[in-house]
Amino acid sequence: MKTSTIMIMVGFIIVSLSQTVCAKPIKKVGQTGLQFLKADVSPRASAMGGAYTLIGTDATAMFSNPAGMALSEKNLDVYAGQIQWIADINYNALAIMKDVGNFGTIGFSVLSADYGDDIMGTVVSANEAGFEDTGLLQLSAYAAGISYARSLTNKFSIGGQIRYASQHLSENEFLPESEAADTTVRENEVSGLTLDFGTVFYPGFKSFRFGMSIRNFAGDYVYEEENFSLPLTLTIGVAMNVMDLFGDHNSPLTVSIDAVHPRDYTERIHIGAEYVLADMLALRGGYKFNYDEEGLTFGVGFKQSLGGGALRLDYSYSEFGVFGMVNRLAAGFSF
Repeated sequence: MKTSTIMIMVGFIIVSLSQTVCAKPIKKVGQTGLQFLKADVSPRASAMGGAYTLIGTDATAMFSNPAGMALSEKNLDVYAGQIQWIADINYNALAIMKDVGNFGTIGFSVLSADYGDDIMGTVVSANEAGFEDTGLLQLSAYAAGISYARSLTNKFSIGGQIRYASQHLSENEFLPESEAADTTVRENEVSGLTLDFGTVFYPGFKSFRFGMSIRNFAGDYVYEEENFSLPLTLTIGVAMNVMDLFGDHNSPLTVSIDAVHPRDYTERIHIGAEYVLADMLALRGGYKFNYDEEGLTFGVGFKQSLGGGALRLDYSYSEFGVFGMVNRLAAGFSF
C-alpha cells in the first residue's frame, strides 16, 4: 500500500513534468492582480527553484504551505527577509511562529511591497507633448495574516492561513466635461481577505512525503468597474532525503518536486535540492520549468547554534532573463 501510494504520486509528477516541458505553453497572463502575493519570499524556497511545498517547517512555511508549521520542533521561530525584485521593486517579509503545545502551532506574517518613490503620474494636456506631470504617485501593497497548523496523526498534518491583502495604486483625476464642473479624484485601492490551505502526509517510507497547498483563494476584487481575481495557485509536491536510501543521516540531500497549477498561466514544474553539511552549511539549487524569464536558481544558508537557539542566514540568486537577476536575503532565529 505504501509503495503503491508513492508510485502514484511520483508518476503524477513525472507525467506533469513531461507535459509541461514538451507542450506549447498556453498563456493566460493578465487575468489576476496583486502579483506580489506570488513571490517566493524565502531565499531557501527561491534557491530550491520554488519547490518548497514539502520543505518549510519553520515560519517561512506560512508563505508556501502552512501545514509545514505543524512539523516544526521549535518552540518559537522568527523570520525576516527582503527581495530585491525587478524594476527596482523591493518586497519585505516578517513571520513569527509559536508552538502552543497540544493545541497546535500558530503564526503571524506580513508581506509588503515597496514600489519606490520615483514613479511619476501624468494627465492629458493640450501642450506639444500631449501630457503633463501631476507629481509622484503614492503606491503601496501589503498582506498580513494569521496561521494555524496541527498534526492530526504522526503522519498527517494540516494548516491554514487567513490574510488581509491590500493594494493602493495612487489616484486618478477625471477632467470635467464642462467648465462649470469640478475635477473628480478617485482613489485606486482594493482590499479583502484571502485564504491559504495545505497538507503534508508521510506514508511511512523513510522521509518520503507528499502534500498540497492552495494559495490566494478569494473572491473577485474590483478597480472601478473591472473585476479581477487574485493569483490562485494549486500546488502538489513530493520530497525526500535521498541519503536515507544509503543509511546516511549526517549530511542530508533533500530533493523536492512541485507541480504547480496557477490561475494566470499554464502548468509549471519546480525542482530543487538542498545538501546540508554538519548541520551548519546548506547548498541549494533548483530550476523552474515553463517560465518566460525565470529558470536557474541557487543559494546558500548558514546556521549557528546560540545557547538553546539557532541563528540562520540565507541568500539566493535567481535568473530573470532580460530583467537581470533577483537577490533574496533573510535572517531567522529559533529556540
